[in-house]
Amino acid sequence: MRSTSARLGVLVLTAAVMVGCVSAPLTPDGEAAARPTPSPPSSLTQETTDTQGTPQSPQPDLPEKADVVRTAASTDRWVVAVGDISACSETADEVVAGLVGTMSAATLLTLGDNAYPDGSTDDYASCHAPRWAAFKGRTRPVPGNHDYRTSNAAPYYAYFGAAAGDPAKGWYSYDLGLWHMVALNSNCTEAGGCGAGSPQEQWLRADLWAHRGHACTLAYMHHPRFSSGDHGPQGEVDALWRALYAARADVVLSGHDHDYERFAPQTPDGTQVSNGIRQFVVGTGGASLRSFRSTEPNSVYRQSTAFGALRLYLGARGYAWTFLNTGGSAMDSGSFPCATS
Repeated sequence: MRSTSARLGVLVLTAAVMVGCVSAPLTPDGEAAARPTPSPPSSLTQETTDTQGTPQSPQPDLPEKADVVRTAASTDRWVVAVGDISACSETADEVVAGLVGTMSAATLLTLGDNAYPDGSTDDYASCHAPRWAAFKGRTRPVPGNHDYRTSNAAPYYAYFGAAAGDPAKGWYSYDLGLWHMVALNSNCTEAGGCGAGSPQEQWLRADLWAHRGHACTLAYMHHPRFSSGDHGPQGEVDALWRALYAARADVVLSGHDHDYERFAPQTPDGTQVSNGIRQFVVGTGGASLRSFRSTEPNSVYRQSTAFGALRLYLGARGYAWTFLNTGGSAMDSGSFPCATS
């Protein structure tokens, strides 16, 4: 095994007391545009959910309505997220793994393309496991397109086991502190579709309705709805985004493009609104980084020169983020209240 070294700088979240609610955005006519009130899906399906937990210049973002209080309450949680990870021909994932190893209290969300090039049994055994198996007990993964290069992503499901959900579906949900977490399978052909009325979209609407009492919701999938990267926006996940937006979800994490990008809160149509969904693309886990092809609307910060991982603090009424490079330095950080706060 190659040696691992990484240094994590001290992360300090300075925050004032959070007060009030998120104000409604304004329409072009100057009237308040309320985000839709969640309503039950037309047909509720039964699905078991568990309770396991575990640079370019910045562009103007929406002003933060309030800061997030780090309370150290028993319900607060930390998450570290990264995708596009291990290839035997690369060495960067070893250093990223060293960074993840310093965050022992954080649940690890792997955002797909966990083992290159084909997600094979050998790719997992020889390329992924030597550096990342130590975190498997606190990992909640989603599959990427490279995982499905081997039939039915069988080695992915065998490696992660029950934590990856039903192998015939690849989607699942769980609670982490006071947050509801939704892992989605954006490999739409293999998942039986991602569009309106597909089994996954119907399950998602039912799951979000069943957990509507949660103040905050985070979803993650491999393919990004919005991206300035090499692959660009992935419109096939639009219906999943619409279901999340209707349920007032707060954060969506993705990979696929090998870069880091943060968007301002927005609607599924790409309109910037203060209580929209904030998307992060975190494809910086070790696979070769790629340059941006464009600048999508609402892209606030983006970089494709440094590997690293996104650390998230999930509080009772909001969240805080820090993208850390492999040297432990913060490249991007901030905080925001949840849409229903």
